[in-house]
Amino acid sequence: MAKNTVEKGLTYAYRDRKDKKRNFRSLWIQRINAGARSHGMTYSQLMGRLASKEIALNRKVLADLAMNNPKAFEKIVKTAAK
Repeated sequence: MAKNTVEKGLTYAYRDRKDKKRNFRSLWIQRINAGARSHGMTYSQLMGRLASKEIALNRKVLADLAMNNPKAFEKIVKTAAK
């Protein structure tokens, strides 16, 4: 019975590591979207313009800037909007 419980626990651990990544990506997208909307742009518009300007910042960094350094995030948004 204990062996079965350990095997089941390992299965859940594997599954939940994948879920954790999915949840954080969703959180980052929500934070970027909130920051972008405060500057008159949507998330998809911002990401599309960043890609067209070849500004390579990942979602984790953009979300951190949107939350903790709004002035730097505003400069990124303005650069993307040009």
